[in-house]
Amino acid sequence: MAYTLTNLQDDIRNYTEVDSSVLSTGVLNTIIKNAENRIYRDVDSDDNRFYATSNLQSGNRYVTIPSDLRIIRYVQLKDGSNNQVFLEKRDTSFMTEYYNTPSTASGLPKYYANWDANFWVVAPTPNATFEITLAYVKQPTSLTDSSVSSSGTYTSNKYQDLLLYACLVEAYGYLKGPADLIQYYEQSYRRAAKSYSIEQEGRRRRDEWQDGAIRSQIKSPSPN
Repeated sequence: MAYTLTNLQDDIRNYTEVDSSVLSTGVLNTIIKNAENRIYRDVDSDDNRFYATSNLQSGNRYVTIPSDLRIIRYVQLKDGSNNQVFLEKRDTSFMTEYYNTPSTASGLPKYYANWDANFWVVAPTPNATFEITLAYVKQPTSLTDSSVSSSGTYTSNKYQDLLLYACLVEAYGYLKGPADLIQYYEQSYRRAAKSYSIEQEGRRRRDEWQDGAIRSQIKSPSPN
């Protein structure tokens, strides 16, 4: 069964045998957000991959970071001949040394770096308007958000056990529950997260034509 926010809240209360006087809606929403953040950090899910396209402006080497950005995966732009060019990742000290006159337009950017919490930077400074595409990992929308609380999220609709176990670990920690139950649900979460990781980071990123179908090794006795 896919989880809506209400269904998940009900299951957390039912599993912990605690009612809304202890696990209020506000407390449960915090527990669910913490669980979602743990899943997000533990596994690189395809659902969190996103792309944003904008234009570099001549003479401006700074680009505003999207509000939901967490990690930049790669950056590519179209040059003057409309060819796709990938930029190389560098640190800010390299950028400063490479191009020490940032206010002067120079040419086609070759490098990019994280600048601060609000901007990333390219070098050389562009001398024309170039279309640029940022591939990044985004902050996922929480099931507690009103825009998806009734329809569900990628995780709540497809990986209900993973989300429930993560929530129960957080819930029993909040309730200062029995150590054996916390350990049980922690182990259950880790097993679910491992299978989730194998699917997201492994099987979904394979191609049978190029990589071959996944086969399990079969142990068979040697012939006499």
